[in-house]
Amino acid sequence: MESERAKVKTIVTVEKYRNEKDFLEGKPYKREESQHNILLNEGCNLLWTLACGGTGTPYDNANARVGVGDSNAGEDPAQTGLQGGNQLYKSMDSGYPTYGTLRKMVFKGTYGSAEANWHWLEYTVDNGSVAGVNINRKVADHGTKTSGEVWTLTITFTFA
Repeated sequence: MESERAKVKTIVTVEKYRNEKDFLEGKPYKREESQHNILLNEGCNLLWTLACGGTGTPYDNANARVGVGDSNAGEDPAQTGLQGGNQLYKSMDSGYPTYGTLRKMVFKGTYGSAEANWHWLEYTVDNGSVAGVNINRKVADHGTKTSGEVWTLTITFTFA
């Protein structure tokens, strides 16, 4: 008997720009990727609810946010968001999230020069203007963002 396996590949991408000018010109000084993460129970349950026609806040341009924090506490599916003392959730950039082709959902937010200036260690996608329902939590060290820099955070989920 053949078994079916579903898999979600997650890539967290951080693009780092020295300043606003470099950001506007699309000239990052560094692009980093990290893979693997934990899908959180609350997010998986809501995704299935939405897919089956149930009610809940969608992960659309009006509601979805990417979040970054400074905790390196291990990922656990029972968590309900970022764990750090410093954390900031950003609304979607224009045109995001993207979905509906190539079995992907892509979420992207931009952190300006005065935002999230701390050590970036954890990442998530949620769906609210206040604490929403988080799809995932990823722990990876992407360094310290300093004042004046602009960083973008992109989280891509690919269903295999």
